[in-house]
Amino acid sequence: MTETAPPLLPVPAAPPEPGASGRLLARAALLTAVLTLAGALLGLLRDQAFAHVFGADTDTDAFLIAWTVPEVAATLLIEDGLAFVLVPAFSLALVKRGAPGPDPVRALVAATLPRLTLALTAGAAVLIAAAPAVVAVLAPGLPRADLAVDCTRLTATCVFTFGLAGYCSAALRGHGRFLAPASIYVAYNVGIIALLLLLGGAWGVRAAAAGVACGGVLMVLVQLPALWRSWRRRERPAVPAARREPGDGAAGALRLALVAPIVVFALSRQTQVLIERFLAAPLPAGAISHLNYAQKVAQMPMVLSLMLCTVTFPVIARALAAGDTERARRRVESDLIVAGTIVLLGASVVVACAPQIIQLLFQRGAFAGHDTAATAAVMRVYALGLLGQTLVGVLARSYFSEARPLWFPACAMLAGLATTAVTGAFAVPAWGAPGIAGANALGITLTALLLLWGSGRRRTALSVRWVGGQLARLVVAACGATAAAWWGAAASSSPVLATAVGAFAAAVTFTIVARLLRVREFCLLFRPVTRKLWHAR
Repeated sequence: MTETAPPLLPVPAAPPEPGASGRLLARAALLTAVLTLAGALLGLLRDQAFAHVFGADTDTDAFLIAWTVPEVAATLLIEDGLAFVLVPAFSLALVKRGAPGPDPVRALVAATLPRLTLALTAGAAVLIAAAPAVVAVLAPGLPRADLAVDCTRLTATCVFTFGLAGYCSAALRGHGRFLAPASIYVAYNVGIIALLLLLGGAWGVRAAAAGVACGGVLMVLVQLPALWRSWRRRERPAVPAARREPGDGAAGALRLALVAPIVVFALSRQTQVLIERFLAAPLPAGAISHLNYAQKVAQMPMVLSLMLCTVTFPVIARALAAGDTERARRRVESDLIVAGTIVLLGASVVVACAPQIIQLLFQRGAFAGHDTAATAAVMRVYALGLLGQTLVGVLARSYFSEARPLWFPACAMLAGLATTAVTGAFAVPAWGAPGIAGANALGITLTALLLLWGSGRRRTALSVRWVGGQLARLVVAACGATAAAWWGAAASSSPVLATAVGAFAAAVTFTIVARLLRVREFCLLFRPVTRKLWHAR
């Protein structure tokens, strides 16, 4: 039976948010992409500087235990948790803005920001005091536990700064302003790199931990001017009064029943990293570092694929706040295919060119050839879960944009987490660090499948069968691209040339196969180009 695709709009032609044109949405996506890429590249430069100065040993393992704090804080306070709560809340407040009475946006800020600031301050203080216990739980038997405690106390300050940065980002994105939020990781990595280079010789890995504290402050400061301008400006109502949904105000969207499942989901997602480091603690020195380097590089395609969703998340939230479920559904389906295209193309290059990429990025100074081989082996396994990571990121935003209590995403994440823990415990004795990466890939893929299955039974009711068919075609294209990239990378001993040839071969092969398989969103991206070529004949 031939599948019939539902009526889907291409990314450039997606219905715009009320009061904003499609051109403005595309411009926001472009600016976000540029700044996200800049932040990711600075993150790679940060990791390169860290590997060059410290290599992969017991000291770096100690720092990476402390690095768990900003990783968890970023997920809970910037990327997932607060964003899933606040973006829909600000979107609802903006939909109601212009009605008689107090400004709902300012009322939302007054109801949430003081309490959040107090909670963040208390959380940072508790974590600083409990640093020895935290290290003992995260990595029992770690050789340099004392160093890990010192670094954890420095990185614990990011609980406060990341929380404020996440609040500012969610508020700005809810207002349709993306430039300042997209720049936060540029500021963050600049702070880490600066202190790493200035104080690394004198303080050791503690300099990197101090850089985390400095970078967190910069994340807040870079957003304050744009946030002040947004809150001072009273905008007209986003939709006619007749389309507003009844409710008790935007602040009501922040009730505990809504926040609890989001917190559980965000913590469960980040707990996968904690499980990895717990399982890797007894392995030979450097294993945690190899896992960290491999994960950071392997996740680059996922970071790039999710930058579109950063822009469209407020669009979906406003559409649902205004009752336009059809537009929200089309947007989510389109995001799934486009994000899947980006991440699978990137994953094919990561799998095929892993040794060359790691050699090119890290093999210098204290980072030796055996570190390159170990990291590349882990990275190839990590890449198998990149599609699952991306689908979870896109689908989670679509679930929580409804601004109502939803426990299904948290339950799906807990199921994937349990799979990761059990599989990893059995895989570590036989395969070591690559076994941990494989358990991660299996767990997150299970979560993605559960979320995709559940998305067909929600308010937006995605066409799961059609989306699944399109993603399956993209996987076939990615397999062909991986084979082509592997062949291309083997043609040269130079890591630069091998990576370039492999990436080019992957892009060409992926494009051809995806076009032949008629992946709808992929073909729509090329329609303007082919139309121009046709008229030029």
